[in-house]
Amino acid sequence: MKEESHRFLSLLGQLPARLTAEQAGWVLNCQPHDIPALIAARLLKPLGNPAQNGAKYFATVDVLELTKDRSWLVKVTNTISQHWQKQNARKKETVTNGHVFIVAESRG
Repeated sequence: MKEESHRFLSLLGQLPARLTAEQAGWVLNCQPHDIPALIAARLLKPLGNPAQNGAKYFATVDVLELTKDRSWLVKVTNTISQHWQKQNARKKETVTNGHVFIVAESRG
């Protein structure tokens, strides 16, 4: 957050009405790059109809209300975990001479 806006909001004594993806991540204690996974899973809904690659804003009141719901928090945690498990599994695939090789993990 810019220093000016931080100072202004401190004087106002409340959060802004809209949160950016980064700010929503701060409230939810997750990273900004986790927010698209939550949107895709329909656990978090941006305001309006932003373009797929456009800036997303979230209603502060909605995000704060969701944080009080334990079952929703469990879904968020599981969704983020599954998302990154899938992403990491994709990284283990390597392409050599046009062939895809999947590197299997040893389990011991």
